[in-house]
Amino acid sequence: MGDAIGQMLASAVGIAISPLPLIAVVLMLATARGRTNGIAFTLSWVASLALLVTVVILVGSGADASDGGPATWTLWLKLALGLLFLLLGVKQWRDRPDDDSEPAPPGWMNAIDRFTPLKAAGLAAALAVANPKNLVLAVGGAVSIASSGASAGSMTVAAVLMVLIASLCTLAPLGVYLLGGDRSAHVLAGWKTWMTRHNAAIMTTLLIVLGAKYVGDAISGLAH
Repeated sequence: MGDAIGQMLASAVGIAISPLPLIAVVLMLATARGRTNGIAFTLSWVASLALLVTVVILVGSGADASDGGPATWTLWLKLALGLLFLLLGVKQWRDRPDDDSEPAPPGWMNAIDRFTPLKAAGLAAALAVANPKNLVLAVGGAVSIASSGASAGSMTVAAVLMVLIASLCTLAPLGVYLLGGDRSAHVLAGWKTWMTRHNAAIMTTLLIVLGAKYVGDAISGLAH
């Protein structure tokens, strides 16, 4: 179990520190339908990630190699994902703002105060599994669990932990909003500002480290 959890941890953290879902839910919670839309957004985010991770693990663990190790195709996939992580890391750094200013927000943020719960849920699903960066991170983490050689029970525990950790970007703001009282708006605004300002450096470092690890693991596995 420890290997399965360790393999997915960096990917889960990478999703959790992604600024877009955190900013989206913080902005949503400040609107008239904040409670309803925030809950709908968070539930949809968790469900979408859980579905994606489950499907990848089932496919990846359903075709084991003859010696009981991971299927060869999962190692090639990890190699491809590792190279993609490296490319995304370089792109993330090159696209960073030239100064400390916040990057321009996506157009949908201007309409977030008019969202219905259904639109909030749809946005969460899109940010969870259609956003290229989060999609690659989620698939990479799930493939790591599937190729860890752990038992079915251990992989299930690792998958649940991965989804929960990756969902902290939505669960934590919602928890602060529901339990934080009058101070919640100030706390959430601070989180939003910090995540937006430092995201480029954090994500670049994480993607480069993940890319190197995935490439190394894949080459090691394929060489055996």
